[in-house]
Amino acid sequence: MVYAVAPARPLTVPALPVLPVIPLRVLAPWLAFAAFMLLALYFVAADQGATALVPGSMVHEFVHDARHLLGFPCH
Repeated sequence: MVYAVAPARPLTVPALPVLPVIPLRVLAPWLAFAAFMLLALYFVAADQGATALVPGSMVHEFVHDARHLLGFPCH
């Protein structure tokens, strides 16, 4: 009995996807927003310790309720 064999196809490597280029004028507002949110998170999350940017407890008292709302212990 003779079986028919399909002709061999050459192996091909799939092409890599092309990543879009995002212009800086479109990306800049998002970078500014991310920087602002990281700064806000720092002031809410960081206790007035060794990494404090502002001496005293003024920032701690200003964001006190936000700390509890977000689940950060402060005392």
